Amino acid sequence: MYIRPIQRTDLDSLCLMAKHSGVGVTSLPDNRQKMAAKLDQALASFDKSLPLSDRVYLFALVDEGSTELAGICALESSIGHGDVWYNYHVGKSVHASREIGVHKVTQTLYLSNDLTGCSEIATLFLMPDYRNNQNGQLLSRSRYLFLADFRELFGEEIIAEMRGYSDADGNSPFWESLGRHFFQMEFSDADYLTGLGNKVFIAELMPKFPIHVPMLTEAAQAVIGTVHPQTEPALAMLKSEGFEFNHYVDIFDGGPSVGIKIKNIRAVRESKVYRVGISDQTPAPDLSAKHGLLMVSNRELADYRVLLVHQGAAGEDPLWLNSAPAPILNVSEGDTVRAVSLRPKELSV
Repeated sequence: MYIRPIQRTDLDSLCLMAKHSGVGVTSLPDNRQKMAAKLDQALASFDKSLPLSDRVYLFALVDEGSTELAGICALESSIGHGDVWYNYHVGKSVHASREIGVHKVTQTLYLSNDLTGCSEIATLFLMPDYRNNQNGQLLSRSRYLFLADFRELFGEEIIAEMRGYSDADGNSPFWESLGRHFFQMEFSDADYLTGLGNKVFIAELMPKFPIHVPMLTEAAQAVIGTVHPQTEPALAMLKSEGFEFNHYVDIFDGGPSVGIKIKNIRAVRESKVYRVGISDQTPAPDLSAKHGLLMVSNRELADYRVLLVHQGAAGEDPLWLNSAPAPILNVSEGDTVRAVSLRPKELSV
């Protein structure tokens, strides 16, 4: 299994993943035309024909023995330029009166565009049959090596918007208590329109004044900043790299946004550049083990590759690759690669 940039021939696989992704994954709308446009944007990003602020780098997890994609992930250079970026900022409002002895602190939600200009970790999806053998870890964390080598393509801070809570039927308590009163449509329909890029209706219909959280239902209050059960592993991975809740939530489902300065991401900070050595004595990686694995990238932009190798491949210098991974990475002896441990040493997420 290895990571590579998305290709023109991947459109059918992209559309298949969009069908599987379900409600709440707005970056994967089940619409072939929109997925084709996303593919075109990614291809133009890798060949540097788009302005920096419009670039989206879309990566595929590939099973060498299959023609279909196992998963996809993305990085956006700068959000909120082509489409306005909306969040609720979670703040406080204080109501106090000494005369009657009242001091009340109320949580509030302010409609905000504050995150405009940040880079974004985006569009993570892994097909069900591949949710094993560290594939999810590789798919998610491989992007950090790209950030480490191509810092000039991104901003100082990066965020990730997490899918908010919805039940097995796709119903969102946050939406039912708030959004439905202004949009008069189902959560899945609003979510789908947002995925298509139709965001003008948000500005037209959302209330401009702060929302006082105690006015929402208890069920809605309980899920503010809470992720969908299927998103909990992704959130745990981000936290293990240093991401923290930044006090912004999604305007539709209340899902949290997390962020960090790129230079402080664990895998960016700890990654090292090695020369390549070729040796068939290098042990094969044990993909059933949580630790003892290195992510290795070839440091190429247009032909970016990442795969997993045994931790014993890396000493001071060089990093030893055997004859199997070297051709997949498109590297030869003497070339340079970037590597880092797949997981933080002190954590087991």
